[in-house]
Amino acid sequence: MRILISILRKEFIQIFRNRVMLPYIFVAPIVMMVVLVFAANLDMKEIKFFVVDKDLSAVSRKLTADFTGSSFFKFKGSGFDLREAEEKIIKREADLVIHFQRGFEEHLRKEGESSVQLLINAINATKAGLINVYSEGIIRDFNQDIRLEWLGIESFDQIQNIDITHTFWYNPELNYKIFMLPGILVILVTVIGMFLSALNLVMEKELGTAEQINVTPIRKFHFIIGKLLPFWVIALFDLAFGLILSKIFFHLPILGNPLLLFGFAGVYLLVVLGLGLFLSTLADTQQQVMFLAFFFLLTFILMSGIFTPVESMPNWAQNVNIVNPIAYFMKVIRMILLKGSTFRDISHEFFAMMVYASLTLSLAVWRYRKIS
Repeated sequence: MRILISILRKEFIQIFRNRVMLPYIFVAPIVMMVVLVFAANLDMKEIKFFVVDKDLSAVSRKLTADFTGSSFFKFKGSGFDLREAEEKIIKREADLVIHFQRGFEEHLRKEGESSVQLLINAINATKAGLINVYSEGIIRDFNQDIRLEWLGIESFDQIQNIDITHTFWYNPELNYKIFMLPGILVILVTVIGMFLSALNLVMEKELGTAEQINVTPIRKFHFIIGKLLPFWVIALFDLAFGLILSKIFFHLPILGNPLLLFGFAGVYLLVVLGLGLFLSTLADTQQQVMFLAFFFLLTFILMSGIFTPVESMPNWAQNVNIVNPIAYFMKVIRMILLKGSTFRDISHEFFAMMVYASLTLSLAVWRYRKIS
């Protein structure tokens, strides 16, 4: 125990003297929380739309007014030339063009149906999909209002008894920041655990102190624990710091037990620390380990479900995600914070992380023994 305490003291002194690591530990959490939460936002608040109204009827004006009155849309003008409207999209002056052809109201009154054309800028497929969903919602409400208005008062009295209500669970205000904050906390903890632990050991190699430590009488497990435990503590500290910032400035709900979250985070960090240690045994320089860590981090983060649900990915991607530790923690942290899940709800992910941690740490220690 005395040897281990001495190694840990040496590691903490070395970490806090390192001018490269300190910004990652103390500045990165603030930057990621403040910048990424606002930058990584899929909320659509000002969808610019242009109207080509060749019908000039009361019905077309009513539908245009419904779009204008929505909080999601912003009216950018109207005209009669469809090519002019297409130029608006090309120049990014409009995201949506609503095209009413001649006879729009006449067909609606005589035949009971009519068509309106929506031209959507689909360079950004996610944005285009949201625009389409919002537009369909407005048109659906418009259709209902028109039917009730033209059916008359008696029919309206028969229909108005049907009342449809809805409730959004776990994020009732549909605040995208609430969805993104837990994911950013996962990335923060992962970067601290994997990237810095790998960088620290390679730095020892470059300085030549790793070989000096290897010839001392300390045991391998003393060295491994001394290298990994400081970053395990620092990562948990950053997680707590991030949760406090999220609660104070972004009102992140914490419905579940924080101790359960930190318990799972502790096991998860054993996985990423093991991966970081393993990568450090494959590299001889800091540049090499940075490229290796960047490759794994980027792949794991993009497939973790931080932006899009894992369930919407192809089957092969979901199968590959079984070995993605970030996907497990991304799911669990949202379940605990936003849904108030208990250990029973996350037991599958917890035991999977236990097995994963055993494998990664064993592989890292075996590889380190082989090359030392």
